[in-house]
Amino acid sequence: MTDKTPMQVVTFGLGEEVFAVPVTMVREILDYRPAFRVPNGPAWMLGITDVRGQGVPMIDLRMRLGLSAVEPTLATRVLIVDVILADRMLSLGLVVDRVIAVATFERERLEAAPDIGLRWRSDYIAGVVREADGFVVIIDAAQVFSNDDGAIATLATAA
Repeated sequence: MTDKTPMQVVTFGLGEEVFAVPVTMVREILDYRPAFRVPNGPAWMLGITDVRGQGVPMIDLRMRLGLSAVEPTLATRVLIVDVILADRMLSLGLVVDRVIAVATFERERLEAAPDIGLRWRSDYIAGVVREADGFVVIIDAAQVFSNDDGAIATLATAA
């Protein structure tokens, strides 16, 4: 039986592209502030930030998805998300260019991720929703961070 429940997501922008993650993953949305840099991490790993007394790894989502880095602006936000991995739940701070809205999509509107023509890895995409002005790309956050080289796991244990 197919789930007919509408999907609620938080939409956000990275450059001209619009992405989304399920609202159930998002714990809070914070104004951007620089992270405490951790040496020898990958370029997309900005470091750790304090969120209510908890050290949370901060990720430049643009760079993690293979897009070019940009300087933070007044619109830059940090999505504090809880990502469920195979062996644990990981709290991460995802730096995004701007948060757009909380949106609801009917599940039948969700299309499979195209394999070609996109600038990011298609295995990171749970699906796309076609809108009048383009596509909203639903990110599979567990996939983005599970097949990693261990940098996030190492930083998470250090935090």
